[in-house]
Amino acid sequence: MSELVARTGRHQQRYENGYRLVAGCVPFRYKSSDDCGNSNSGRNVEVLLINSPSGPGLLFPKGGWENDETVEQAATREAIEEAGVRGDIMDFLGYYEFRSKTHQDEFSPEGLCKAAMFALLVKEELELWPEQSTRNRSWLAVSEALGSLRHAWMRDALDCFCKWHEDKLVNGTGFI
Repeated sequence: MSELVARTGRHQQRYENGYRLVAGCVPFRYKSSDDCGNSNSGRNVEVLLINSPSGPGLLFPKGGWENDETVEQAATREAIEEAGVRGDIMDFLGYYEFRSKTHQDEFSPEGLCKAAMFALLVKEELELWPEQSTRNRSWLAVSEALGSLRHAWMRDALDCFCKWHEDKLVNGTGFI
């Protein structure tokens, strides 16, 4: 049993102009392209996707942004709760609007959501996490992830991540 507990309910949920505010991340790591683990060899980026208990396709961890936390704290919390990973928020990737079929309520009757997405450099994979009984995690190459993501807005977020990552490497402002 995990010592961490997932938050539930909507009593602290943030809303803005009819949109439920959501926070999430593109969790990533570097995998050595050298089978011997030589740290000087080229490194490939992998992103972490999770399954959804509500249907096919894979997702990035995301969920409601609550009143008692910053948007960065919400994104980090969702990564822990849904994917069982901890890491460092590296940068803001953008806002993405979508319609939720499962989260319609009095404050957002049409299920409109606005997600703030961040790049999260994964530092630790937890053995136990709150939603592990309903979630499986999969590390995938970016090209594979693009074909596996359920939602178009998440593919857009992954495209933004790729541009951001390339810019960090090309401009020498790297973080690795």
